[in-house]
Amino acid sequence: MKSQIWIAVSVYVLVAIIRNRLKLDMSLHTILQILSVTPFEKTPLDQLLGTDPPQKPLPDLDKQLKLFD
Repeated sequence: MKSQIWIAVSVYVLVAIIRNRLKLDMSLHTILQILSVTPFEKTPLDQLLGTDPPQKPLPDLDKQLKLFD
């Protein structure tokens, strides 16, 4: 039980540090929701939280096999 509390406090502090370093206006709750939806994506945090301009979408690769049409 104590370890869960310490993990929750640690995550809260880390998200607060990220919020301050990226100078975000979002609430901590919103940032935590975004991070909980995308835990395994390899997206930089500044891009994920919307501080970078969006990148151009990747072109559709015609050589990619399609499983479903």
